[in-house]
Amino acid sequence: MGVNSCLRLAGTLAASLFGGLQAQVADVDVAIVFAVDFSSSIDPDTADLQRNGHAAALTSPEIVAAIARNYFGCIGVAYFEWASPGRIRIVLPWTRICGLEDAKAAARVIRKQGDTGFSRRGRGGTSVSSAIDVGSLLLDQFPGNADRKVIDISANGENNDGLPVQSSRLNAIAKGYTINAIAIPAKDESPGYRLASYFAENVIGGSGAFVMTPTGSSDYATALRRKLLTEISMNVDPQFPPEAPSVEPEDDKDQKLMNGGRTPLLR
Repeated sequence: MGVNSCLRLAGTLAASLFGGLQAQVADVDVAIVFAVDFSSSIDPDTADLQRNGHAAALTSPEIVAAIARNYFGCIGVAYFEWASPGRIRIVLPWTRICGLEDAKAAARVIRKQGDTGFSRRGRGGTSVSSAIDVGSLLLDQFPGNADRKVIDISANGENNDGLPVQSSRLNAIAKGYTINAIAIPAKDESPGYRLASYFAENVIGGSGAFVMTPTGSSDYATALRRKLLTEISMNVDPQFPPEAPSVEPEDDKDQKLMNGGRTPLLR
């Protein structure tokens, strides 16, 4: 599929999926699109990690408190699932979260409607470029004003379908959007390969962009919560500084990525 065809398809899908489903969202401190991998490589265990991890993060005391401390005291969130180009599924349209009850309502939708991983056959490859394109278009259509706009990708593999990821990445960054990611390592990941490094070099970008990687399946919810806290707390008043996530450089390449605070690897 050519570049123009892919972009047209992404635009058509975003318009059809989100056009009639957007909630009435007023001004917020940050608008975050959760773009969650549900390609054929996502098994039920990984699907549970993503679905329940996002729901738990939104309702955690740290996140609710961080939201309340910002200027508007509200964030806008949307949640969609992606695989190959054309394989997009809306779970949660734009929703304004201003407190615990709002967060609980959004979490219920994600837990109930999110992918379970049991019907993954035929979904095709992993199009990170498509996830960025649809996330970017959704941010274009955000029904309100936001100080910052973030595409928040969760995936367990490299871009292997659709457009080259770099073009999609650059288009989103040019709009002023930030692309962050949580890289889910495969159970049999080679010791000499790190998916997080691929995401740091090829996917994330924009102001303060970073990638997190859980140390194991049990660490996913914790990593996601820290990731969301970092995204929300970038707007917190200096008198209420959030707890800084730890950064552990492993080699010169990681240190280079962290220089200037542009693309750190956070663990």
